[in-house]
Amino acid sequence: MNTSVAPSIEQVVDTERYPLFRPGSEAWHAAVEKVRADLARDGCSVLSDFVRPAYHDLLRREGASMAPRAHDDEEVVNAYNIPVDADLPEDHPARIRLHKRNAFVAYDHIPADALIRHLYTDEHFKRFLAACVGLPEIHELADPLAALVLNVVRPGMDHPWHFDTNEFAVSLLTQAPESGGVFEYCPNIRSETDENFADVRAVLTGEGRHLVRRLTLRTGDLQLFRGRFALHRVTPPEGNTERHTAIFAYSARPGVVGSTARTRQLFGRVTEAHLAAEGRAVRSDSLLA
Repeated sequence: MNTSVAPSIEQVVDTERYPLFRPGSEAWHAAVEKVRADLARDGCSVLSDFVRPAYHDLLRREGASMAPRAHDDEEVVNAYNIPVDADLPEDHPARIRLHKRNAFVAYDHIPADALIRHLYTDEHFKRFLAACVGLPEIHELADPLAALVLNVVRPGMDHPWHFDTNEFAVSLLTQAPESGGVFEYCPNIRSETDENFADVRAVLTGEGRHLVRRLTLRTGDLQLFRGRFALHRVTPPEGNTERHTAIFAYSARPGVVGSTARTRQLFGRVTEAHLAAEGRAVRSDSLLA
């Protein structure tokens, strides 16, 4: 892709419905309040066709060019992404083993002229997101691998049940599968003060289906999600088309870098930035993971 002809964010985003470039306007406040209400009620908000349909093919083509660089290493995990052999009670949900069969393209493998990269760093986009999640500002992660990633879920594979480390997640579906690849989540299944292990275990064992909501996303849909408190997964795509999702990682404070253990699990490697930051992480709560 030639950066001299790269479309601007104002061209790519449906700014009539999502007026990023008119902060403080009535339309801007209406869009922000809609997202806030969704998050308060459901822990999730979907901004359909955030990227205009005219640019969906560009999203797919760019994702297809990046996907071969995804770190793909099937492994046994649990929903908390802690060691599967941790010394825990027999009925603890972290003892339930899951198979991680999705892959991630790291930030340093995403081209500088990629649409998702331009969107990730755009100040108007960040200001809009900050307002949506009720923060004065948000910061791009200082993590050279996890700041922006492309999540690749191939047909027959899945992204197993898990919790996020950040309180809120922002993602953009860049390629929908032919069928399947459904986003399933349990909103507010835990809180800052209550892990609610009983309900988490029920979902993981299949006995808590009544707690699970299902959401089929489409190419170009932007999703804001409180994944720290919601157990969630992606079911296996069906057919011949991979499911691709750009995950935009932001933080309420600057300088955030992921742990070496989690980084190695996701990308198969760490950088000097991760080694230098090890042990300096500050947790906002006492949840297991």
